[in-house]
Amino acid sequence: MTDNSIAIRQDEGPGSAPTIRAVPGPGFVVGCTVSTWLHAGDTLAVPVAYVLIGHAPPRRANESAETVETGLLGMVDAMRLRPAAERVPIVGARLILRGPYVALDYGHPRYTMRLPHTSDAWRTHVNSGGHVCLTIGLDPIPPGAGPDAVSAYLARVCATGRAYMGATTIRNR
Repeated sequence: MTDNSIAIRQDEGPGSAPTIRAVPGPGFVVGCTVSTWLHAGDTLAVPVAYVLIGHAPPRRANESAETVETGLLGMVDAMRLRPAAERVPIVGARLILRGPYVALDYGHPRYTMRLPHTSDAWRTHVNSGGHVCLTIGLDPIPPGAGPDAVSAYLARVCATGRAYMGATTIRNR
């Protein structure tokens, strides 16, 4: 990975040293698998928009399961996401909306991640100040996974401690 910034996470516990991971650049981000959806809930629930970021199985010569996980954890650290089993933290206003285009500030000082097609309802929710649950899963997820596969993936990575979450909103212009 080249042209990276550094994310430092102070591990908890007496005498522990901080973990330093590079925030990946666009070469890594282009290999990420991203899903977005709006969950309206029932009539009493507030709608919540979702962004799920994973990575396809390693396919380039310089990729391995370990380098992919390290890249994803660099994003986790930079955005201050927490394990899914913990309380979901507010991680700041990280979404940039320009018409039908949405980008995520994932912590890199020069680059953002453009999200794939988001629905009109998703963008309307975000534009009106609605929260977005941002999730990064560490296990590989193949591109083109449908709703059932995404649901099963989320259940698995959350149950095994391989998912990190945070709540974000639209960035003021």
